[in-house]
Amino acid sequence: MQQSMVIRWCLLFLVAFQSMEVNQAARILAPFFFPGKSHLIMTNAIVRELVKRGHEVTFITAFSLAKENLGPNYKEVLIPQYDFWPRIKEKSKKTTVLEMADLSSLTFIALCQDMGLHSTDFAFQQPEVQALIQAKNKLGKYDLLLAEEFYNEGALILGHLYQIPIVTISTFGYTNYLSNMFGFVAPWSFVTHMYLPYTDRLSFSERIHNTYLCTMEVFLRRFYYLPAQDAILRKHFSHLLDEVPTVKQLNNNVSAILINNFMPLDAPRPTSFNMIPVGGLHIVPPKPLPKHLQDFLDGATHGAIYFSLGSQVRSAEFPPEKIQILLEVFGSLKQRVLWKFEADKLDHLPDNVMIQNWLPQADILAHPNVKVFIAHGGQFGIQEAVYYGVPLLGIPIYADQHGNIHKSVAKGYALGLSYDAISTDTLNGSLSELLYNPKYQTNAKRASRIYRDRPLGAMDTAMYWIDYVIEHRGAPHIISASLSLSWYQLYLLDVLAVALVIILIPLLGLYFLCTKSSRRTPTKVKRN
Repeated sequence: MQQSMVIRWCLLFLVAFQSMEVNQAARILAPFFFPGKSHLIMTNAIVRELVKRGHEVTFITAFSLAKENLGPNYKEVLIPQYDFWPRIKEKSKKTTVLEMADLSSLTFIALCQDMGLHSTDFAFQQPEVQALIQAKNKLGKYDLLLAEEFYNEGALILGHLYQIPIVTISTFGYTNYLSNMFGFVAPWSFVTHMYLPYTDRLSFSERIHNTYLCTMEVFLRRFYYLPAQDAILRKHFSHLLDEVPTVKQLNNNVSAILINNFMPLDAPRPTSFNMIPVGGLHIVPPKPLPKHLQDFLDGATHGAIYFSLGSQVRSAEFPPEKIQILLEVFGSLKQRVLWKFEADKLDHLPDNVMIQNWLPQADILAHPNVKVFIAHGGQFGIQEAVYYGVPLLGIPIYADQHGNIHKSVAKGYALGLSYDAISTDTLNGSLSELLYNPKYQTNAKRASRIYRDRPLGAMDTAMYWIDYVIEHRGAPHIISASLSLSWYQLYLLDVLAVALVIILIPLLGLYFLCTKSSRRTPTKVKRN
């Protein structure tokens, strides 16, 4: 009898627990318009985890996850991939990614804005997205909009249409315009633009450069980019809405943003409750390597070097003289080299070098024999290197890569080498320094401890805040009141004007009194 009662109470508890889980599940609409494959490293990880935790996710994407069989809670709206490279080549006058190494930061910002405008317009034209736009009975269909904060702000209008709270994801980390979006002032005296190769310790000339680029980006966004995004919204939604909201209004409705960064990869800066650093959430426990890779690294008795320039920069497109330099240096090393090379064959390959057109990067960096990572400086690669305590040799090409490598060098776990400066001497000297000077390993391990030391794991933190926004119906209490202020109010220019008036009126009054008094005073006539 007592045993049956115990079983009965256990069954009741399981039913209650399952009911609680069902009640906590949410329906999430996730439009990700930007067709950058590397960005999906973070966004796909979040989508997978949401589905795993019982949420129902409708994922608008150009890169299908259907083969992963995520289950009935995953619904995919597959749109065509917007090919942005022809337009970038036309605008930049460059034919390959490698040629973009000499683009100015301001030119790259303009290219990103142009790319964002056209990919947003392209996405709204697709029948699959139009079906969501034109759907009737939108209220109550979804509980949250989850979108990327990377030049596709127009996607936020779906949150307005469905009347649901919004959480965004910044796969690039702390982009500078986020400060205005979330209602605070980021001082350019020490908060550097992400495209500049500076740390937070700026010299006078660096502060001038930083101020110039940040100011130009503000003006570009204010007078070109945001009005152009607003025009796209009016083009696609004016027939549905009496008043189409502006991108600025939509941004003001973002409840929280998940930032792809965490200390020590970036310096302290002003932030707010709803800006959540979750860098590294894509990193999972390492999986077993394929046998040929495992054997190659296990047999590296003097250590191994891993070489990959990411998904956009193809080392197979290096000119023959650069490839020859790499082969000569790699072949002279005692270490083994595992090289992500986007071709099936490479002539005159040394015995200690293995090439493959795709490699499981994080799992390789987790191998204890990997001593150096030659990388381009993308966010995800640096996060993985720091997580596993592997020193870096950075060869940055464009965008945030220069800044990421420069900060890593300043932290003492990396060296930088510009693409144009690659030579037998520079490459050999840099690798020798990283391999045989123990300070780089020491600093990399120290950075790893800091990066891993968190009160809650990165993915758990992201899931907590997504659930938090849903639970608290947009959580308006974590949104800054400064978003309702005009720009002159935010910078206290109205207060400054009143203060000046209060100070100037008495001074002017005193001046006029003195002037009037001096005019009334009779001049004395001098007598002989």
